[in-house]
Amino acid sequence: MIRRHSLMLLPLLATLAACGPTDEEKLAPEKSGKAQATADRIVAGSDNALGTPMAERVAVLGLLNKRNGQTRDIELKPGEAIRFGKVVVRLRACEKTAPWENYPDEGAFVQLLVQERPPGTNDAEKWRSVFSGWLFKENPAANVVEHPVYDVWVKSCRMSFPGEETPVEEKPSEKEATAPTDNASSSAPQAAPAEPAAPSTEEAKPDEG
Repeated sequence: MIRRHSLMLLPLLATLAACGPTDEEKLAPEKSGKAQATADRIVAGSDNALGTPMAERVAVLGLLNKRNGQTRDIELKPGEAIRFGKVVVRLRACEKTAPWENYPDEGAFVQLLVQERPPGTNDAEKWRSVFSGWLFKENPAANVVEHPVYDVWVKSCRMSFPGEETPVEEKPSEKEATAPTDNASSSAPQAAPAEPAAPSTEEAKPDEG
């Protein structure tokens, strides 16, 4: 399964690796609790991606704070980052296997930034990257976030492939607006439910005898 994932995501990994390291300070949003776009360019392009363009996909991630046991569900688009206090979760890409694949799975390229002192020093707290890589929903052991306080995992990657697009449902208000006279006619049968009244007359017959 791991080989299948690596083959499917190889072009994307190569493109992301070509971007090179970035400054952690620039990746940390100033405001907490709100997803914000970063300066990241989604170079894993829509032209090479099958299905929903990369920039329009939505990954649902879980974030755990091991100190207090608090978990959060996070929704991010590629290129967005969200901050909660001293931790930042950044999404660079998300992917899932096509419907015709034998082993369905969903994954996301996640970066985890934590504001903390460098290990073994008394220096001031700084933002540093503690994880950067692909995480898989059905195969979490393929890559693990190793941090004493925070953990991140993949719940889903919302995207569709050609032929999977769901049709847009017609709004009832549109039909009512085009045919206002139908409201009066349709309301008449609803106002006279004859069937519920029938059992009451039958139940009264034994009393007559």
